[in-house]
Amino acid sequence: MLTTHYSSWFILLCLAAGAGYAALQYSAKAPWSKQLNYALAALRFAVVSFLCYLLLAPFIRSSTTRTEQPTLVLAVDNSQSVELFTPKMVLSQATTGLTRLAETLRGRGFTVETRTLTPTPGRPARPDSLRFGAATTDLDQLLSGTREAYDGRNLAGVVLLSDGLVNQGRSPAYAEFNFPIYSVAVGDTVAKRDLRLSGLTYNRVAFSGNKFPIEAELGFEGYAGGAATVELREGSRVLDSRRVALPAGRRRVRTTFQITAPAPGKRRYEVRITPQAGEFTALNNQRTAFVEIVKGKLRVLLAGAAPHPDLKALRAAILANDNFDLTLALPGVTPLRAGADFDVAILHQLPAQGGLGNELLAQVKARRTPALYIIGAQSDLGAYNQLGSGLTIQPRGAQTDEVTPLPNPGFARFATDEESARRFGQYPPAPVPFGDLRLGAGTEAALWQRVGRLATQKPLLVFGGSPDRRQATLLTDGSWQWRLSEAVEHDDKPEAYDRLIIRTLQLLTQNANKKRLDVYPTQDAFGTQDDVTLGAETYNAVFERLYNQKIDLLLTDEKKQTRRFSFANAEDGSPLRLGPLPAGLYRYQARATLGGQAQQDAGELLVQSQPLEALESKADHNVLAQLSRRSGSRLYYPAQLDKLTQDIIKANYKPVITAEDDLKDLINLKWIFFVILAFLTVEWAVRKYSGSV
Repeated sequence: MLTTHYSSWFILLCLAAGAGYAALQYSAKAPWSKQLNYALAALRFAVVSFLCYLLLAPFIRSSTTRTEQPTLVLAVDNSQSVELFTPKMVLSQATTGLTRLAETLRGRGFTVETRTLTPTPGRPARPDSLRFGAATTDLDQLLSGTREAYDGRNLAGVVLLSDGLVNQGRSPAYAEFNFPIYSVAVGDTVAKRDLRLSGLTYNRVAFSGNKFPIEAELGFEGYAGGAATVELREGSRVLDSRRVALPAGRRRVRTTFQITAPAPGKRRYEVRITPQAGEFTALNNQRTAFVEIVKGKLRVLLAGAAPHPDLKALRAAILANDNFDLTLALPGVTPLRAGADFDVAILHQLPAQGGLGNELLAQVKARRTPALYIIGAQSDLGAYNQLGSGLTIQPRGAQTDEVTPLPNPGFARFATDEESARRFGQYPPAPVPFGDLRLGAGTEAALWQRVGRLATQKPLLVFGGSPDRRQATLLTDGSWQWRLSEAVEHDDKPEAYDRLIIRTLQLLTQNANKKRLDVYPTQDAFGTQDDVTLGAETYNAVFERLYNQKIDLLLTDEKKQTRRFSFANAEDGSPLRLGPLPAGLYRYQARATLGGQAQQDAGELLVQSQPLEALESKADHNVLAQLSRRSGSRLYYPAQLDKLTQDIIKANYKPVITAEDDLKDLINLKWIFFVILAFLTVEWAVRKYSGSV
């Protein structure tokens, strides 16, 4: 539609201007015929009238209408437990019924798409060709991912096929979804005769020569009143065996093995239930414990300029781990005893203004003890900048920013899992100095600052110093709020905060022997579904960081089978990815040539078997019923899929029609210029050809 902001009467003025201009130009006698004269006058009339019309700023209004058909998503729990515990006929009925449902709804104008726990990129999934091989079940992630993928689209609802068993993430029953969920229940709600190891409880680190426990939890169905044989093994050697009673009226019992820790190193222990007659499956009869045997506890000095809530939070985080001995020192209150020696020091607001605690700082520096500096209002930033920690702080007055921690994905020395990152995002803001923060050579940030919702690349937790004395800095004295809020929100279990502090201390005490090649696992232990990753650091002769150095790696499993890898340590900190590996203890040897000199390193990595899908055989249809009821729907079974199809059709989901108006100024259309130019060119050429200009 062509229109202007002016009255339509102005168009008559444009026509009058064009007619007057043509009459003025072609009223005199011309050397060409009358017919040609009228044609040229008409051409001039059209051009001038249109140019005048353009002065009215005309525009084109166009309207585009789009129709989006309702979309139905088939969300299929393709985990191992569905195939393992659902009768084959029932599972076949379910997948066939979903295929039939999809075909019927497509015939009614629906768009039907399939999503699974393990999507296959580039290839749309079909219900009748699915493989039920996912090693874990996270229904909340499946449904939340669907909500995000179809945000803003005409999503009619989700048909969820599942047994209701969840072993990863939170239960979907506690989440809110803005679409109907039609649950289709599979699995078997009748408990099978089964013995299973529900879990192992043990400390991942033990001290050589000390006794340490491994507690096994046994679950059982159909064997009440009997007994089970449980063995503790190391390799092919049986360390202990016992007969455990299975009392009537209970479903779980516990038994504890006591082990004397051998020489330092990483050990793999296996707890196994001997299979019994009539047992449904033996896949869940064993579990593995990986324990690192060390010489002794890590000695930690926690020193502060003054009493502070941070000190209590740090003390609680450290004492929650049995592998640390802690000494608290406050200048003028609880002084450090003479001759005390420590593996690592936490210096809270030290160096402090007024020189408080300088004697303690001098002892730490003289012993070249690795240190974690915590910056606060009493810190002497000028003295701190002289410590060589790898970070320089130039404050702008007494201003502060209120920030929360944001993990740096490029920091490979320790990994931050998704749950910890989520908890970090829920922490209350803590103050940090506002100013210029400069990282020195070889210094890395483990945490960035998030200001409100803005993610920045200003450091919050940094690691620097030198290989013979590592130093770290946390730029806030308000982290006590983080631990407190996390404890309140998570049943007095501030695991993310405690893990951050412990890993920081462990990292500060690593590689104190000046290794020029350091290759290390990025996690304490990996699962069989994890991408196993190794980090690497290389140094020159004066222990300055080197990058892009070729490193050859030889990986050997427990059967003495070897694999070879070659990689370079990139500047962005990206690790070497070995891919998923079978469960077991692996040893690796790394070699590199640095500055013309051969260097090598060796170590071990642990891969744990986690048969999560075989641990529980009884389907949980109550979760599915609750999920559907909260979304305004109901629970169905595979035999009721035709009924489900009719219910979806009766819901009368409508297409969404959207209209979009577009305004475009006529003068901005380039082709109009060329049309006018062509008209004027034709007029000029005809006049020239006919004997006049």
